[in-house]
Amino acid sequence: MASPSTQEHRRKAARSITVSILTVSDTRTLDDDLGGKLIEELIQAAGNKVLQRAIVADETISIRETAKQMLDAPGCEALLVTGGTGLAARDCTPEAVEELYDAYIPGYGELFRMLSYQEIGSASMLSRASGGRVGKKVILTMPGSPAGVRLAMEKLIVPEIAHLVHHAGK
Repeated sequence: MASPSTQEHRRKAARSITVSILTVSDTRTLDDDLGGKLIEELIQAAGNKVLQRAIVADETISIRETAKQMLDAPGCEALLVTGGTGLAARDCTPEAVEELYDAYIPGYGELFRMLSYQEIGSASMLSRASGGRVGKKVILTMPGSPAGVRLAMEKLIVPEIAHLVHHAGK
């Protein structure tokens, strides 16, 4: 149960926010991007807005440049990134976006792995999901699998995104 001060912070932060969605994949298109579609559906169902969605190849420079462009778009308050957070040689999302962070949000990745452990056991240690603040905006990364996206969105991101954006904007 959230403390009274946390509840008060959430009430102050409670408003619709605008996010952009970036899918990192060498094979997906907007038509078959299940993870990106799920993020969009869950964000909108919670009363928030999606500014834009994009797909970029699993290449560090392309991811970083696309992330910067999406964050710089007028109205974007947060960037949600799916894909490229595992340990495969092509997975480079953390290397691409963490360089942009002004501050890390370590609890996000820690909580994601803890919740993931409850579902998939020790394989959860393979996830490199992370979060950070870039200026007054938030980036949260998550796996590309729909199950990983659903876990991150339902348990962590949807309940806290407005609160995170509120604090990042201070």
